[in-house]
Amino acid sequence: MGTSDGKVIDAVVVGDVMLDSWLHGSAKRLAQEAPVPVMSLEATENAPGGAANTAANLVALGARVRLIGVAGDDEPGGELRQALSLLGVEPDLLTVPGRRTSHKRRLVTDGQLTARFDDEDPDPLPETAERELLRRIEAAAPAADVVVACDYAGGVCTPSVRAALAGLPLLVVDAHAVAPWRESRPTAVLPNYAEVVRLLAEEGGELDRLAYLVARSDRVLELTGADMVVTTLDGEGTLLHRPGLPPYRTYARPAPQHMATGAGDTYTAAFALWLADGAAPEEAAEAGQAAAGVVVRRPGTAVCTRHDLLRALRRREGAVQTPERLAQLLDEHRRGGERVVFTNGCFDVLHRGHVTYLEQAARLGDVLVVAVNSDAGVARLKGPGRPVNPCEDRMSVLAALNDVDYVVEFDEDTPERLLRMIRPELYVKGGDYTPEMLPEAPLVRAMGGEVRVLDYLPDRSTTAIIGRMRSLPENA
Repeated sequence: MGTSDGKVIDAVVVGDVMLDSWLHGSAKRLAQEAPVPVMSLEATENAPGGAANTAANLVALGARVRLIGVAGDDEPGGELRQALSLLGVEPDLLTVPGRRTSHKRRLVTDGQLTARFDDEDPDPLPETAERELLRRIEAAAPAADVVVACDYAGGVCTPSVRAALAGLPLLVVDAHAVAPWRESRPTAVLPNYAEVVRLLAEEGGELDRLAYLVARSDRVLELTGADMVVTTLDGEGTLLHRPGLPPYRTYARPAPQHMATGAGDTYTAAFALWLADGAAPEEAAEAGQAAAGVVVRRPGTAVCTRHDLLRALRRREGAVQTPERLAQLLDEHRRGGERVVFTNGCFDVLHRGHVTYLEQAARLGDVLVVAVNSDAGVARLKGPGRPVNPCEDRMSVLAALNDVDYVVEFDEDTPERLLRMIRPELYVKGGDYTPEMLPEAPLVRAMGGEVRVLDYLPDRSTTAIIGRMRSLPENA
C-alpha cells in the first residue's frame, strides 16, 4: 500500500511465528481400536500463522514487510519459510538450533474440523539468540513507518524486546497479555474480550459484553498505557477506545467459529497499515473489520489482498459517494494499480441500452464510476417534465448494478469539475457520438486519459421510452 504521496509503506513485524497446517481427508469407517473415524489423508495445506500471518497480510495489502522472529532448524521451520516466500514475504527469522518451530495442525474430515494438535517450545530463548534478535530489531524498527508486535507468549517478546520497541512513533501491539506492554507506550493494542477481562482482574462474563466494555473504557486505556485500544468481540465486531471520546463500534457479519482462524492477524494488519497511511483511527478500525470479514469466508488460514479490502470497504460504505470522498477512494484503487473508468449521464429511466453500455464500460477497466446529472441539471438539458425520477432514485438503481462501483452526483452542465478531481484513465460515453463531439474530451486527454465511445443501441433511449409511455391512452 502506498501513502498519499505514492511511497510504499515499510512495516516491521516482530513476534511469535508459527506454521499452520490443514490436513484434509475423508472418513468412511471406524477404527478397530476405538469408536473413532479413520481418516484417509488426501491433502495438506501449509500457511504462515501468528506473526507470520500478520506479515503475509501486510504484504497482500501492499506493504513492504520485514518479519523478525525465531524458528527452529526443523522441517516445520523450512515449511514456514517456503510458505512465506510463496506469499512474497522476506522473512528475517533467527534460526535457533534445537528449538522447535511452533506448529499447529488441524484435522479436517469431510469439510469438518475434527481435531487440532499443537507442537510448541516453551523454553525461553537463549541469551545469545535474544541479543541477536535485539540487534535485528534495533536495526530495522526505527526506520519503519509502522511496527507491529505479535505477542502470543511464544518466547520472542521478552522484556528486553518490549523495551527495544518502546517509544516508537507507531507501534501496534496484538498480545494475549497486554499489561506487560504498558511501559512500551504503544500507539494501539488489540486485546479480545477475554484478554480485557483478565487485564481488569474482574469476573466479567456479563451477558452484554458491549455494555461491559463501554463502562470500563477509561480504565482499559489507563491499564494498557496505549493511545487507543481496540477490543475485539468476534461476531459482534469491535470497539475502538480513545481518551475523551465515546467508544466507536464496528460491525461484523457473523461467521462460523472454525472459519475465523487468523482473522485477528488480518484485522491487525489492515488496522496498522491504515494508521500508517494517515487514516483516522475510526477509518482504520473499519478497514480492519472489513479485512477480517474477507478471510472468515475463506477456508484455512487466508490473507486479504488490497483489492479484496477495497471491494469490501466499498460494500460497507456504499456505492453512492460525495465527490471529495470518491476522489480519496479512487486514489486507493490507483495505488493498487487499478484503472478507473468514468462515464456520465441522466439515466432518467434505466433501460437495456444503459445496462449494455455500462457492462461494456466495466470490462474496460477495474473500477467504474458513473456520474449522474442532478435534477436541476436534467431539467436544463431535457426541458420541462424531466426528470421523471428524482436523482436519489436514479443513483440508487445504478448503485444496485453489479458492474457499477461508484455513483456520484454533479450539478453542472458538464462533468468537467468531477473529471479534474477524479482524473480517470478512461472516459466513455454511450450513444451516437464521436469523441470529437464530446466537450470533455480535450480535458481528459490533457490529463493523460483516453476517450472512447461505446456501441449505441437504436430505439433504446430514455427520451424514446418516455415518448412512447406518454402516447399511451390513460386507461391502457
